[in-house]
Amino acid sequence: MIKKILSFFLLTGAVLAQQSFNTNVDGVGTSAATFLEIGVGARAMGMGGSYVSIANDPSALYYNPAGIIWAGKMQLEVMHNEWLAGTQYEFIGAVVPVPSINSSLGISFITLGYDKQPVRTVDRPEGTGEFYDARDFALGITYAMALTDRFSFGLTGKYINQRIWSESGSAFAVDLGIFYNTMVDGLRLGFSMSNFGTEIQLSGRELDTTVDPDNKVENYDRVPVQYKTDSYPLPLLFRAGISYEANLGAFGKSVVSVDVNHPSSATESMNFGFEYSFADMFFLRGGYENAFEKDAINGLTLGAGIDYYNTSANFGVRFDYAWGDWGILDKSQRFSVGLVF
Repeated sequence: MIKKILSFFLLTGAVLAQQSFNTNVDGVGTSAATFLEIGVGARAMGMGGSYVSIANDPSALYYNPAGIIWAGKMQLEVMHNEWLAGTQYEFIGAVVPVPSINSSLGISFITLGYDKQPVRTVDRPEGTGEFYDARDFALGITYAMALTDRFSFGLTGKYINQRIWSESGSAFAVDLGIFYNTMVDGLRLGFSMSNFGTEIQLSGRELDTTVDPDNKVENYDRVPVQYKTDSYPLPLLFRAGISYEANLGAFGKSVVSVDVNHPSSATESMNFGFEYSFADMFFLRGGYENAFEKDAINGLTLGAGIDYYNTSANFGVRFDYAWGDWGILDKSQRFSVGLVF
């Protein structure tokens, strides 16, 4: 049964990949809603985003929806990201186990906000006195189920919206994921497909105007028209990953992970991650993101975290931090707080 399901997902991914894009072409700038490609979770990003086969907390809602089944308890995670060019990227995710049917439910919200900017025109390049802003967001609902004590699958449906001033556009998409905890102790596999959905086309009142279609006709100079924008696809992304957790006894634990990424808007790449934990409480992380991607400018990531759980109170809290190098674009910093109930 499991082999058939694995074969179905892998075959489906291969067919969609071949139909959707040519791997020899760099598709940067050809997708809408590119904020969906920004990773979430300070733990995951401290490990270079190599998380599809590790995901077992609310950040799994982004990387691999099948992973939330292994969260074990009700969890909430909030992330703040000091993103590039002064933008703010936020994530909030919650997971609720439903053990009676070997399932878990999740909900996630991602948003990218831009500071207010002055409105400039050709006639008034210094500004009209007006200001505009922009915001993107995605709201997702996830269901995951464990078919065995080692294998799970997950499905996310999400609504995506992009807005700049009074223009906006929306789309719907699904994420699919599978997770397999192999018979080799500590060895795990994961696969996910993200953002398979409709295209986005912007519309709004600022696209309405008037034109003079014929300068020779004096009484026919203010014809109402509406500019029509093109529609663009979402950034489809396939991930396949493998991770191995080693128990070092009194010295703690270590995890190494590798993800292979196959996106529609860029060339293929790989993410590498490492995590060392001591007493299941203190964590150090490192990774490399988008290795081998054509023209990539980001790469090295570092992170740390503290995880405390009080068994008598049945309550836990996590604090995580991640730093990422973005070359000429400086750096990014992520802060996450997680609660376990």
